[in-house]
Amino acid sequence: MISFTSKGNNPFYVITCLLKAFHFLSKAQLRKFLLIPIFINLLLYSLAFVVGFFYMDDLMEYLLPDWINSIPWLSWLSSVLEGLFFICLLMISFFSFTILANLIASPFYSKLSKRTLELLIENETPKGKKPKKIKSIPEVSLMKNLYGEWLRIRYLLSWSLFLLIFSIIPVINLIAPILWLLFGAWGMALEYLTYPLENRGLLFPEQKKLAKEVRFGALTFGGISLFGLTIPFFNIVVSPVAVIAATIYTHGIENKK
Repeated sequence: MISFTSKGNNPFYVITCLLKAFHFLSKAQLRKFLLIPIFINLLLYSLAFVVGFFYMDDLMEYLLPDWINSIPWLSWLSSVLEGLFFICLLMISFFSFTILANLIASPFYSKLSKRTLELLIENETPKGKKPKKIKSIPEVSLMKNLYGEWLRIRYLLSWSLFLLIFSIIPVINLIAPILWLLFGAWGMALEYLTYPLENRGLLFPEQKKLAKEVRFGALTFGGISLFGLTIPFFNIVVSPVAVIAATIYTHGIENKK
């Protein structure tokens, strides 16, 4: 079982990893693992946009309490809540479609993460010396892998269901957007940390335990990724960038003692 150093909680280090990941996009060695996931993202985020365009107004009307609009001096609160709920619904939409897109593209992302790690090790190796070989990991059985994926999906779905119920309870649902944002950031962190950690033979329970060791850094990582997913056109490359960044991040904070 690996462990992480405290550097993982440094938000500036997280941002450095994400910026470095953009540089890796141009590397020819990674190109073949990028094209199909980007195409999948393009299709699914286009679908998310269409769904949002037709149903966003109806959901907003349902979520905003009627009594706020009946009190003139609370009109400012209605505007604030409308903005918060809009952000909340946007996050939920892109979070859901991202989980689906990543599930479809997961074989490519696993290979993308592995090749990124090889490039990192090559870059760290002094000239004239052979790069260290990545420690071979015993192949995880298909049943164990599927069970780990089921645990991750069950964890995310159970929290989503709780927050959905929370979101329709009058008055209490006023803080629902904040909770959704936190959950979205945490879910995205777990989603992208999966690939480099799974390549080390770790399944969801161990992945979640490691993420909790660097909770603030993980939330920063997931929050920035989630925000990127809400930006049209830019969002089609966010997932590959996040996979590369998660690989750089976990490699840099791994306790090598």
